[in-house]
Amino acid sequence: MIGDGAKNQVAMNPVNTVFDAKRLIGRKFGDSFIQSDMKLWPFKVIPGVDKKPIIQVSYKGKNIQFSAEEISAMILTKMREIAEAYLGSTVKDAVVTVPAYFNDSQRQATKDAAKIAGLNVLQIINEPTAAGIAYGLDKKATNVGANNVLIFDLGGGTLDVSVLTINGGNFVVKATAGDTHLGGEDFENRMVDHFIKEFKKKHNKDISGNARAVRRLKTSCERAKRALSSNVRTTFELEALYEGLDFHAPITRAKFEELNMDLFTICMGPVEKCLWDAKMDKSAIREVVFVGGSTRIPKVQSLLQDFFNGKKLNKSINPDEAVAYGAAVQAAILSGEGDEEVQDLVLLDVTPLSLGIEVGDGVMSTLIPRNTVIPVKKEKLYTTNADNQTYLVFPVYEGERDRTRDNNLLGEFELRGIPPVGRGVPRIVVCFDLDANGILNVSAQDKTSGIKNRITVVNKKGRLSTTEIKKMVRDAKKYRSEDEALRIQRDANGE
Repeated sequence: MIGDGAKNQVAMNPVNTVFDAKRLIGRKFGDSFIQSDMKLWPFKVIPGVDKKPIIQVSYKGKNIQFSAEEISAMILTKMREIAEAYLGSTVKDAVVTVPAYFNDSQRQATKDAAKIAGLNVLQIINEPTAAGIAYGLDKKATNVGANNVLIFDLGGGTLDVSVLTINGGNFVVKATAGDTHLGGEDFENRMVDHFIKEFKKKHNKDISGNARAVRRLKTSCERAKRALSSNVRTTFELEALYEGLDFHAPITRAKFEELNMDLFTICMGPVEKCLWDAKMDKSAIREVVFVGGSTRIPKVQSLLQDFFNGKKLNKSINPDEAVAYGAAVQAAILSGEGDEEVQDLVLLDVTPLSLGIEVGDGVMSTLIPRNTVIPVKKEKLYTTNADNQTYLVFPVYEGERDRTRDNNLLGEFELRGIPPVGRGVPRIVVCFDLDANGILNVSAQDKTSGIKNRITVVNKKGRLSTTEIKKMVRDAKKYRSEDEALRIQRDANGE
């Protein structure tokens, strides 16, 4: 079951109901975020090959394992089937959106998930940028001249902030900032922790080890969170939550805000950083646009309004649909469909993190600074640091720290066959070519001998190989065919 069907049965089968795959994708098992989230997930996550996080569930009495890419592929497959049913035709190509602060490994893994789902990715674009397209198209007729717009995108698991300058059909991203581990899930988890303590205080029993009870409580907390966006108080009742004990729990909006105030405050940090990177004062922002379900939370809205000195916030576009709308517009542009209103749009996105190589003593030498408009190609001259050195290793990193140990290693490659001469004599040109999807190609050439090497960075975070992707595609088809056979059997039996 995928989507609503899966969500509706979660209380009966919590350990086999998987969610939050977006928080796992492109990360390693030892990542601090995964280690903290694992304590809250009812399903089992184990370390796999290259320390990739692997989800283990029970299927037909056996333990089977899925990567985050496979779970994401299932969701993408379901979405594709819905689209095909609506359109009455086959869907093969897609524009996929990701949080603006997704790093290279997370973008690559998302692209792999689309391949497993049988989709050809035309382009990967940042979620707030897609929302900016939706806003810009909506306001195209009324906006005159260049307008600076800040997109505040707070969803279930991530926060993205982008500043765009929109001038007619031109969309130029000036800066982006965010947090890939902050959203509605975290706000709910604070409520869950609070009510686990309340239950223990009331009944002297700890329910935290019971996956079914915690899942029922979490579902009620999610409903309560939504209710508190329009009401100042709500109550939920859970019959026989644990060992036959009922749980009656009221919560006020004030209490919800108190539980999450530090997280709400953290949300304002990327806003400030984004304006700083864009070299803009808050007074230069014409519109502040909300995207994502968590922007419905009144306290988030009031904090943002206070930050912008009482400016009225723009709620004209649907926060749930804006990103998909913008992605659809970009897909129309790339496929040459749609009317003139769409075809004259130009999108210039930026890279969220600086990219460079390691030089002597573990120092980061940046070739492409963060918030550079993409696609982009940058070259830099390097040389050897020892006499008669015949090869160089180029470790490729992303991040903002001066020391590479504090940044994220994407991969490395070698340039061999350099003529043995004195140190500092060879002239090695390193070229970083970042495409419109934010995916990096790196090359190096010795200008004297003409020897060169080139790679598409295969990151150290455990990107899937072509063989692994093919196997996962086969597995996905097998499970789909088994499910289809089961459905046919049920129909025949009149179930």
